[in-house]
Amino acid sequence: MKVGIVGCGLIGGKRADALAGTNDRLVATFDVVPERARALAGKHGAEACASMGEVVARCDAVVVAASNDQLAPLSTVVVGAGKHVVVEKPAARTAKELEPLAALARAKGVVVKVGYNHRFHPAAQKARALLDAGGCGDVMFLRGRYGHGGRLGYEKEWRADPERSGGGELIDQGVHLIDLARWFLGAELTDVQGRVETYFWKMPVDDNAFLTLATAARQVAHLQVSCTEWKNMFSLEIYARQAKLHWEGLGGSYGPERLYHYAMRPEMGPPDAVIYEYAPADTSWALEWQDFSRAIREKTRPCGDVEDALETLRVVDRLYGR
Repeated sequence: MKVGIVGCGLIGGKRADALAGTNDRLVATFDVVPERARALAGKHGAEACASMGEVVARCDAVVVAASNDQLAPLSTVVVGAGKHVVVEKPAARTAKELEPLAALARAKGVVVKVGYNHRFHPAAQKARALLDAGGCGDVMFLRGRYGHGGRLGYEKEWRADPERSGGGELIDQGVHLIDLARWFLGAELTDVQGRVETYFWKMPVDDNAFLTLATAARQVAHLQVSCTEWKNMFSLEIYARQAKLHWEGLGGSYGPERLYHYAMRPEMGPPDAVIYEYAPADTSWALEWQDFSRAIREKTRPCGDVEDALETLRVVDRLYGR
């Protein structure tokens, strides 16, 4: 495919790098800061365009990597032209804002992949494979924590502006944990309880969120996200009837990525343990792109699409009381 990128910052750069080794190629870029578009285009042999319309016209698929308030409007332009799109999470500020895009994607028959790349971390893929193989038994509940410590000036960034972001830490890192909970529990989160708080950062959005979510079958996800986590961390524990799977770390500042598989013995007692440790390089972006490309070729649903994002935002909306 011919690929365009709208929004050429850090995430747009990661998406461009993910095309390496595929038959897809970056041909066009656009950014409200033209220098960023030119820099990314120059790195990948593409052309920086003067407008988003030029990008859409030249491409088969477009990556939309903008601030939260622009994600749904820009993606609507792409889908309206009958082109496929990868839109970064959370895809919109609210479920109401995302619903028209989901309806348009269904009407146009195009693939709208939402950037929940955590599903494609090797530990997540291994955990999913172990659960699908059946040896772990049914999932009973899970516990997840995710956080970072911000940075100087964090309270002045667009993420701290509710008009642009739609919320704070809950809609930033929290949506990753909610999405993973839905994916691993295999059911919708119908009972939504929790709190959002602002403890440290002087901003009108939350810097911590505490969630207790449950499915109709009483599977529970107990989650916390924080941007007052002074040592970056990620931990997701999945408790099944015959095993526990513990994914910790994302590489880089989040520490080595590992999956611990604790298998119960028939006599119970200490479990048998296997530890999988993964290379520091983050392959999730490339694997997510491959899944998107496959869904287009095979006319199937990608792993983590606009319908998944819609359900996740419905949980977020309930926690924000809107």
